[in-house]
Amino acid sequence: MSLTRRDFARKSAITGAGVALAGSVGALATAPNALASTETDGVDAEAHGGYGGVGYGPLVPDPDGILALPAGFKYRIITYSGRTKLESGEFTPSNHDGTSTFCGPRGATLLVNNHELKGPRASWKYPVPLTEGLVYDPAASGGCTVVEVRRDHVAEWVGIAGTSTNCAGGNTPWGTWLTCEETEDKAGQNGMTKDHGYVFEVDPEDRRANRDPKPIKALGRYAHEAVVVDPKRGHLYLTEDASGPNGLLYRWTPPTGFHHGRGRLRTLADDAGVLQAFKCFDSGGKFVDDLSRATKIGTVYGVDWVNVPDRDAKTTSVRKQFTDGQVTRARKLEGMWWGDGGTYIVSSYAREESPVQHDGQVWFYDPKRRTLTLKVLLGVNPDPSKDGNFDGPDNITVSPYGGLVIAEDGEGVQHLFGATDSGRTYPIARNELNIGTAEEPEYSEFTGVTFSPDGSTLFANIQEPGIMLAITGPWKRQKR
Repeated sequence: MSLTRRDFARKSAITGAGVALAGSVGALATAPNALASTETDGVDAEAHGGYGGVGYGPLVPDPDGILALPAGFKYRIITYSGRTKLESGEFTPSNHDGTSTFCGPRGATLLVNNHELKGPRASWKYPVPLTEGLVYDPAASGGCTVVEVRRDHVAEWVGIAGTSTNCAGGNTPWGTWLTCEETEDKAGQNGMTKDHGYVFEVDPEDRRANRDPKPIKALGRYAHEAVVVDPKRGHLYLTEDASGPNGLLYRWTPPTGFHHGRGRLRTLADDAGVLQAFKCFDSGGKFVDDLSRATKIGTVYGVDWVNVPDRDAKTTSVRKQFTDGQVTRARKLEGMWWGDGGTYIVSSYAREESPVQHDGQVWFYDPKRRTLTLKVLLGVNPDPSKDGNFDGPDNITVSPYGGLVIAEDGEGVQHLFGATDSGRTYPIARNELNIGTAEEPEYSEFTGVTFSPDGSTLFANIQEPGIMLAITGPWKRQKR
C-alpha cells in the first residue's frame, strides 16, 4: 500500500516533522558546517587512570606507522596484501573493502572480505586467484576471500573469484555474505567476458555452496554498493554508488511464497519479486528530488516505492530509466547496516552535481513507518589535511556499545570514528600508513568496519595496499 503524501503530511502535523521517529541513534552528528569534532574532554579523569569523556581519549601515534589508537588499545594485522598468503599459496589479494564477521567452528571468527578490483586481471599485482569451481568470469580481477581468525592462527581462502569491483555488500540473517559489484561493465567492456553489476551470495562456512557462482539477477544490474536484509519482512534494501545522474536506493520484495535461507537467492528466476526505487516527499507533501536537500538533523521524509522498468539494464542504466520527478536521488550512496528495526544508509558527500553540498549524511529508514530520518550531517570540511574533522563516511556498523562506528573515505586524514546516541563524535583510529610521499602524503580510506560476534574486537581494513586489522581494548558503553 502506498503511503500517500496526504497521509504523511497529516502524521507529520501530529508528531512534528523534526522529531526522529525511529532508531536508537538520535541526532548523531553536528549541525551543517559545524564539523564533527574530536572529543578530548575528560582530562581530569584521565589523570586518575581513566578517560571520562565521550570516546576513548586522544589517539596515540603508532611507532610502526600503521594505526594510531587511544591509549590502552592495540591492533593485530590479520591479512596484508602481498605479504600474507592464502591456503593455496598465493598472496592475499589487494584493495580490501566490505567485510562482515560470522561465528566459526570451535570458537573461531570467520570473516568474508571483499576485494574492490575493477577491470582486467593484468591491471592488478594481486588479483583474487581463479580458484577452480569458484570463478564467475575468468577475465575479472575481484572477488572475496574468507578469513578464519583464532587467537594464534589465521587462515584465508577464496570464497568467490572472477567478479568485479566488489565494494561493500552485507550479511544475511541466515549467516551468509552478499557481495556487491560496483560496476556496470557488460561483456566486451573493460576486457570482461560476462555482464557485471550483480550481487552474489558467499557462504563463509560451506565451501561447496560457493561452487559455480551465479549472480542474483532478481536484485538488478547496476553499480551496487551495499545491501541489507529486513529479517521480519524479507525485503532487501540496496544502495547504488553512481553519478550522472545520481544513484538510487532500491527495495526488493520477494515473490509470494518465497522463504529466505542459505543458497535460496541463487535459485530465483531473473525476474523474481519486485525491484523498486525510492521516492521521497516532505511533511508538506512536496516531492524531494535529492537527499542533499536536507540541511537539518532530524529531517523526516515519507517514502514511496516506484517499480524499476528493466532491472537488468539491457539498454539503459537502471537509474537512467527514470525521469526527473519520478524518483529521489543521492550522490555516493554507500554503506548500510541493519539495526534498531531498520537500516542505516550513508551518503558520503555531495558536490556540484547535487542541489546542496555536504561532506556526509547518515539516514535511518524505518520500514514500519516508511520514513527516512536524517541522523548524521557533516558540513563541507574546509581543510581535510588537518586532523580533527571528519568527512566522507562510507562503511558503517551499529556498535554493541551504543551508537555507530563509521569508516572514513574522505580527503586527507582518514579515521574510524564513533557517533553517540546524542550526536557527539569521537575518534577511534587514524590511518598512519602514508602511501604518498613526504611532500605530498596520502592515506587510503578505511573499509569493512565490523565487530566480532562477541563484540570484543573491531575489525577494519585499510583499503590500499589491503590490510585487515583487529582492534581490541577497553571498549565501553558510550555516554549520550
